[in-house]
Amino acid sequence: MAMAAAIRREGKRLAPLMSSQPINNTLRSTLISPLEQSSIGGARSISTQIVRNRMKSVKNIQKITKAMKMVAASKLRAVQTRAENSRGLWQPFTALLGDAIGVDVKKNVVITVSSDKGLCGGINSTSVKISRAMSKLNSGPDKETKYVILGEKAKAQLIRDSKKDIALSLTELQKNPLNYTQVSVLADDILKNVEYDALRIVFNKFHSVVQFIPTVSTVLSPEIVEREAEAGGTLGELDSYEIEGGETKSEVLQNLSEFQFSCVMFNAVLENACSEQGARMSAMDSSSRNAGDMLDRLTLTYNRTRQASITTELIEIISGASALTG
Repeated sequence: MAMAAAIRREGKRLAPLMSSQPINNTLRSTLISPLEQSSIGGARSISTQIVRNRMKSVKNIQKITKAMKMVAASKLRAVQTRAENSRGLWQPFTALLGDAIGVDVKKNVVITVSSDKGLCGGINSTSVKISRAMSKLNSGPDKETKYVILGEKAKAQLIRDSKKDIALSLTELQKNPLNYTQVSVLADDILKNVEYDALRIVFNKFHSVVQFIPTVSTVLSPEIVEREAEAGGTLGELDSYEIEGGETKSEVLQNLSEFQFSCVMFNAVLENACSEQGARMSAMDSSSRNAGDMLDRLTLTYNRTRQASITTELIEIISGASALTG
């Protein structure tokens, strides 16, 4: 208050001189017009305003990521029990017919199970990488490999370099909760539209919220099953059973192969859905923590910028007072 009163008194004392004599540069700096003061104040407040807007944006993003984490957690609880129960469908077929991933056949069909939405870590990229590796592993002069894609994300990646090898693409499978009837119809459509000796289903098996295991399940055609059985290949416990009734072994194998494929597909879709939600939970949790760290850094920057602005204003007031009194 005393300093402001002194500045006013000095201003009144120097008023007559201002009308008749030119003002030097030092005195001009202390007598800036109100318009110039407002422009300078606006320039000072630009940096703090930018930081304040950035802080607001980061807070909104943090709210969104926290909400997405909660939604993913609720969806995971709903589908996890179904995925665990579905494991009892395909495991007996693995014991009966085996899972001969290394069998050498001419016509391979790689079925890639992925998600339709992103923001779930690297589960889709992992499935695509394994699918490409399976295609290269089973390639040759007399061999043919085709893709059947389930999910928009795998389609977007494989269509770049393997568009001519994509036999079938299906999306929006998880728009509604899937049951076994729907998946069996889907499996029947795949069997009708592709010719195969071996179906290799690539998916992510759910292990925990923070861990999923890339998995490849193989379903052989009835002809290959018979060929491997005659050649003494490892095909589980099928040879230890006797076939009774009017059906031949080929008919039984045909029915078993189709049923095995639908069961494996049902489990693969549910396991991949669990892995997707778990990966999304983990990704959104990391994003929320990163947003919190960024908010802390922005708050520190804002406080420093604001303090620097206040300090500059105080220095200018003191400098003006010193110039007037000197």
